Amino acid sequence: MKILITTECYSPVINGVVTSVVNLHQELINLGHEVRILTLSGKLRSFKKDGVTYIGSLGIGKVYPGARVALKTENVYLKNLVEWEPDIIHSQSEFSTFQMARHMAKKLHIPIVHTYHTIYEDYTHYFSPNKKWGKAMAARFTKTILKHTACVIAPTDKVRYLLEDYGVNQKIQVVPTGINLELYVKEVENTKKQQLRDRIGIPRNHRVLISVGRLAKEKNLEEIFRFLSTLRTGNFTLLIVGDGPHRSFLENYVCELGLSDKVIFIGMVLPEEISAYYQLGDVFVSASNSETQGLTYLEAMANGIPALCRKDACLENVIVDGVNGWQFSSYEEFVKGLESLRKHRDLLSQNARLDVISNYSSAVFVKKVEKIYRNAIQQYSVKEKELLPR
Repeated sequence: MKILITTECYSPVINGVVTSVVNLHQELINLGHEVRILTLSGKLRSFKKDGVTYIGSLGIGKVYPGARVALKTENVYLKNLVEWEPDIIHSQSEFSTFQMARHMAKKLHIPIVHTYHTIYEDYTHYFSPNKKWGKAMAARFTKTILKHTACVIAPTDKVRYLLEDYGVNQKIQVVPTGINLELYVKEVENTKKQQLRDRIGIPRNHRVLISVGRLAKEKNLEEIFRFLSTLRTGNFTLLIVGDGPHRSFLENYVCELGLSDKVIFIGMVLPEEISAYYQLGDVFVSASNSETQGLTYLEAMANGIPALCRKDACLENVIVDGVNGWQFSSYEEFVKGLESLRKHRDLLSQNARLDVISNYSSAVFVKKVEKIYRNAIQQYSVKEKELLPR
């Protein structure tokens, strides 16, 4: 098949959507498909590089940090993609690149399969002063966009239930996004891990908690900081891997809580280096409720790091208390989970690794997506024939 993937951002940007697209792209190529990427350029100029088409765009950071918008749905680069004649378009965003996908799909008479990555009602603080209004806006926007698709992929049942609640009528398939085990899971020698600990400045007697992801308000890292500030034992170091618009606030908040000697902000880390940081950890922690799936949870577990995360519907059957991690809803449950992970870490570590390798690899993920593509093309073809004049 010829498959066009459209996405608002792509490498070198690092986030969950980009990771998902990069993994999907490579796995589809491994299966013998011809795949191209359409995304937005970080500047006004459009260009093409390494099979990726970048469309010129404007920054609209006041709407959401790092957001961009393209003003046209037609130019020579999009025309080239139309002339390539893809069999299907897999869109990964609901904004500018979706409009381009819709424009090309209409010209080519091909279906759009769409993955719904973002729960916009969790981001209402960026675009609406009222959470109730923000949720209504998100529901209306989502339903309007998705009616132009042949099928919607939801990473979890949490997302499927949400879309059904919005009144989305398209067929919804639940397919957990897979991770590239070769890239994100590399066994790191103990000597190298100790060298990295020493370079970062982690005391030898400290347990290491690690958080990986974009530093944004909706990730709720403040809750983790508050919990840690009240722990009776101080023999821990929390590593914060990632960057984002909320970083300076978080650094100041850490100082206010008196945790400056316990929390280390690492910044961005290259994908090929992330395993080393995960494997420094004894526990992966997160208090986010804005995840559709949470790929960093799976990456941590694949590296043998049990997860201690705020209870969320997206983690149902993913993190099981006392088996491969722990979910918490309160400070007391957080402390209980931390203690359980300390006592049974080796067993939980083994369970976490085996579960991800068996159920959440990108190779397993791509075969499910490939089947969805074939069904969408077949069903779209039947509908097209039904519309032909008799």
